[in-house]
Amino acid sequence: MPEQEAGDRVNPAEGEQSAATEETDSKAAATDQQEKVVAEEAEVAQATVEEPRNGADTDANDGDEESLDALRETVAALEHEIAGTKDQVLRARAEEDNTRRRAARDAENARKFALEKFAGELLPVIDNFERALEAAAEDSAVREGLDLSMKLLFGVLEKSGIKVVDPIGEPFDPTYHEAIATVDNPDAEPGSVTEVVQKGYVLNDRLLRAAMVLVAKRDAQKG
Repeated sequence: MPEQEAGDRVNPAEGEQSAATEETDSKAAATDQQEKVVAEEAEVAQATVEEPRNGADTDANDGDEESLDALRETVAALEHEIAGTKDQVLRARAEEDNTRRRAARDAENARKFALEKFAGELLPVIDNFERALEAAAEDSAVREGLDLSMKLLFGVLEKSGIKVVDPIGEPFDPTYHEAIATVDNPDAEPGSVTEVVQKGYVLNDRLLRAAMVLVAKRDAQKG
């Protein structure tokens, strides 16, 4: 009997070990359950985070489109402004070129015709020299001196751009000639200058004084 009781008696160490094993298993199961819960909560949180993120992406795309539209409008406005500015610059340059050309032309004319007033006042003096030359006796010292002086004077005038208009025998030109009368002259071409009463003068092709002339009459049948 004592031996049987001893066999049926439970070892205290084994009982403690079994209880510890059960407690460990219980803790492990609880830990597994807790991990599952945490995992499920993490999945829910991730989904919750991703939904706003997707919405934020949509909002960001909408914002980008609005920014692009605003940028396009700004670029279009700047291009319009640049085109207007370019047109103004081209107009300003054209006006500047025109002003420069006018100034150059005015300066050239001022240079060419600076002697116009002086030359006009000198013409009566030349006329008197020519009358004196015509009145002087042939082969006289006075005539020789006047002739030499006239040659020198006309040389100076020509260097200054002053030329004589002496159109004897030429067709009448109202631009440079002034007809004081028409005459019958069968030896002259109708409408041509038969006599120069007073010589004319030009300064660099600008008329100083028209030549006063007589013009041959035109044939009445020829008009």
